[in-house]
Amino acid sequence: MTKKKMLLAVMASGAGSHIAAWLHPQTNSSAGVSIESHMAMAQLAERGLFHMYFVADTPAARTTKLDVYSRMPMFMNQLEPLTLLSALAVTTKHIGLGGTVSASFYEPYNLARQFASIDHISHGRVAWNIVTSANDYAAQNFGLDKLPPHGDRYRRAEEFTDIVMKLWDSWEDDAFVRDRATGRFFDPAKQHVVDHEGAYFKIHGALNIERSPQGRPVIIQAGASDAGMDFAAKIAEVIFGANETPAESKVFYDQLKSRLPKFGRGPDDVRLLAGMPVIIGESEQEAEDKYQTLQALIHPDVGRARLSMDLEADLSGLPIDQPIPEELIPPSANFHKKFYDNIVAMIRVEKLTLREIYLRYERGRRTLRGTPVQIADALEEWHGSGACDGFMMMFPMMQDGLTHFVEGVVPELQRRGLLRSEQDGVTLRDTLGISRPAHPATLTAASHQAAE
Repeated sequence: MTKKKMLLAVMASGAGSHIAAWLHPQTNSSAGVSIESHMAMAQLAERGLFHMYFVADTPAARTTKLDVYSRMPMFMNQLEPLTLLSALAVTTKHIGLGGTVSASFYEPYNLARQFASIDHISHGRVAWNIVTSANDYAAQNFGLDKLPPHGDRYRRAEEFTDIVMKLWDSWEDDAFVRDRATGRFFDPAKQHVVDHEGAYFKIHGALNIERSPQGRPVIIQAGASDAGMDFAAKIAEVIFGANETPAESKVFYDQLKSRLPKFGRGPDDVRLLAGMPVIIGESEQEAEDKYQTLQALIHPDVGRARLSMDLEADLSGLPIDQPIPEELIPPSANFHKKFYDNIVAMIRVEKLTLREIYLRYERGRRTLRGTPVQIADALEEWHGSGACDGFMMMFPMMQDGLTHFVEGVVPELQRRGLLRSEQDGVTLRDTLGISRPAHPATLTAASHQAAE
C-alpha cells in the first residue's frame, strides 16, 4: 500500500527559533534583515522538497521594557513579510511562500491586492496566515490603547476575510480576453463588484488585477480557542497546530474536523501542520548538548519576560527559584489561550518554580533532539497516527538545523516513502493537494444548468 506523503513547511526564524539563538556564535545574528540569508534558506528548503517557506510577523516593535527586550529581540528587527515574499517569489521556483498579516490592522482592499499580486509574481505559490494580533504594541501603532477583546477581534477578522475573498473574485477566470480584433481588453460582464457595508467595513469596488493563478491564495490559520477553531473550520485550508504529543494533536485535529460540516466543508478541505522544533546531531548526545547550550544562554530576565507575556501577568519582580504565586494568575487569556493554559498547568499541577517553567516552556511544543533517524522516527509516529498531515519545522539554530534536516532527515523520510522525491505541482495548492476554488459565478451558472 502506498503511504500518504507528509507535508513540510519551514518557519523562517532569522538566527533561529530559540529565544537565545542570536547569542550562539554559530548563528547569523543579522539573518532577520538579510535578504541573502532568506534567499539561501528558502532555496535550501526548496532543494529539500519542502512545500512552504513561512514568515511569521507582528506589526510592531516593543517600546517598553527595552532592557529586557534588548536581550530577547523577537520581532524587533526583521523584514516586512509581503516585501520579503515578493523578493523570494523571483528567487525561488517551486516552494510555497506563506506570510502573516494581521486582519486587525490592515484594510481588506490593500491586503487582497498585495497577496493577489504576489500570487501572480510567484505563479501561484503564496499563502496568507490570518492573525488577529496578540500584543498591545501593535494596537498602539494603529490608534488604539490596547487590543480589542478576543471575540471582537475574531468578528472583525471574519468580516475582513469575507471581503478579501470577494475581492479576489472581482473577475472571473476568463474575464481578461485581450481581444485585439475587437479592441476589447476585458469582458465587462465578468467583473463582480464588491458592495459591502458591515459592522467594521464599507467597500464598493473591485481589484484592478485579474484572478490569481490559485484562484485565491491558500489561507492559513492557527486559532486554538473556540472562536479560533470555528474561524479556522470556516475558512482555513492549512492550520498550524501547537501540541506536545501526537495524542494531543490528534484530539485537536479531530475536534477541528468535527466543526467542518456546519460550514459545508469536509476533511479533504484542510491540512494540519504540527509545529515541530528539532535539533539534529550525529548522535543523540550531540543533539542534547546543542539544546542545553542554547538553554544555558537564556537570561533570567528573558525567562521571566517570556512567561509574563504568555501568562499575561507581571512576573518581573519574582525570585526565579520559587513558585509563581496563585494570586498573580489572571482568570483567563486574552491573547494566546493555548500558551496560557500550558503555563497555568505547570504552576498548578506540576508545582514548578519560575526557573523550571521558563527552562521547559516552549509555547505548546517540545523540541525533538536526536539523530536524523530518530527525528524521522518521531515524524513518522506523528504522521502515521493521524495527528497531522505534516509539519511546520522550526529550527532553534536556523542554518544548522535546516542544513542537517535537508541532508539527513529528508533522505531518510524519502527512503521510508513518507516524503515526495521530486517536485509534484506548479502551484502551492497543487503540492498541498488542495483544490483550486471555482469562481462563484461559475458555480451559479453550473447550478442553473443542472436545474434546467
